[in-house]
Amino acid sequence: MQILYVLSVWLHIMAAITWVGGMLFLVLVVVPWLRRADRVVAAGLMRDAGRRFRSVGWVCFGIVLLTGSFNLWVRGVHLRNFADAAWRASPFGHAVTLKLSVFIVVLALSALHDFRIGPAATQAQRQAPGSPETERLRRLASWMGRGNTVLALILVALAVVIVRGWPW
Repeated sequence: MQILYVLSVWLHIMAAITWVGGMLFLVLVVVPWLRRADRVVAAGLMRDAGRRFRSVGWVCFGIVLLTGSFNLWVRGVHLRNFADAAWRASPFGHAVTLKLSVFIVVLALSALHDFRIGPAATQAQRQAPGSPETERLRRLASWMGRGNTVLALILVALAVVIVRGWPW
């Protein structure tokens, strides 16, 4: 069981690294670089990069969900624990509950960004480049991506807290 647990933790970390690293690369490298390009060309490149990263991201979400559930189970955490107020109030229970809550928000925000706002912005860019609606959708998609990046960094911090405890 120990080997399975270590493998699961490794997969969990690798999926998180891929997802968070990909988002940071998009936000810190690709987007600033594309701002110097022609708007139509930049929109096409961002669309293509976004589609590819969307596939990678959702695979990572699945791996994180499966391995995270297994990792908690190995550590003795079961669904009934989440109904126990004393467990949720413990430092470990609080960190786990908070991390899962942030993860659920990330999943919802990602789904909205990837399957609704992003495609709408892409469609608007094709039909009416530079229109107020296109700019509104583009800015909304951009802010959602930034927000998800911040939440991803919070998830990493909470992962450290789960393993090492709260610093106070």
